[in-house]
Amino acid sequence: MNYGYIRVSTDRQTVENQRFEIEEFSRRRNITIDSWTSEVVSGTKKADERLLGDLLRGLKKGDRLIVSELSRLGRNLLQIMSILNYLMEKDIILLTVKEGYELGNNINSKVLAFAFGLSAEIERNLISQRTKEALARKKAEGVVLGRPKGPAKLSTYKLYKYKNEITKLRDEGMSFNKIAKKYQVNRATVSKFIKRIGEERNG
Repeated sequence: MNYGYIRVSTDRQTVENQRFEIEEFSRRRNITIDSWTSEVVSGTKKADERLLGDLLRGLKKGDRLIVSELSRLGRNLLQIMSILNYLMEKDIILLTVKEGYELGNNINSKVLAFAFGLSAEIERNLISQRTKEALARKKAEGVVLGRPKGPAKLSTYKLYKYKNEITKLRDEGMSFNKIAKKYQVNRATVSKFIKRIGEERNG
C-alpha cells in the first residue's frame, strides 16, 4: 500500500501545498495513494507523540511512505535517522518529493543512511564543541557558572509575600500542615520558608 504523510508546524500553515506536491509526484510515478495522514504538530515532538508514530507502526513490508521532504519527518538529523533506520529494518520504502530520495533496504539507501548518520554525529560534536567554547568564554569573562553557592535569598521564595502573615500564624501556634493548606503549598515548602525566616532573624 502507498501512504502519504503531511505535517505542518502551526495551524497558520496549510497542508494543501504538501498534498498537491505528493499527488503530482505520485501521478508522474503512476502511484495511487491508498491512505493519507495529516497533522499540525511541531517536528520537535517524538514520532510516538505524533500521528506519524501510529502510521509507522501500521506499515508493512513492501509498503511505500511518501512525504514532500525529509524535514516533514522530524526537525533534526538524529530524529530523522531513527525513523529511516526503522523503515529500512521493516523493508518499507520511503519516497521524498523534493529531494528525490527512494530509500529502502538496498545498498544505495544504506550508503545514504551512513552519510546521514555521519552528518548527525558531526552535528552532535559541533553542538558539544560550541557549548564548551561558550562556557569557557563566560568563565574567562568572570561569569560564575552553575547554581550560586549558599542558601537562596528569602525574597525568592514563593511564600515571601505572605511572610508577615505566616510569621504571625506561627507565633499563634498554627501548625505547618494548616499553613500549607491555607496557602496551597506542601508542608516541606512551609517548613523551609520558616527555617529561612529564622536564619535571617538570627543572622
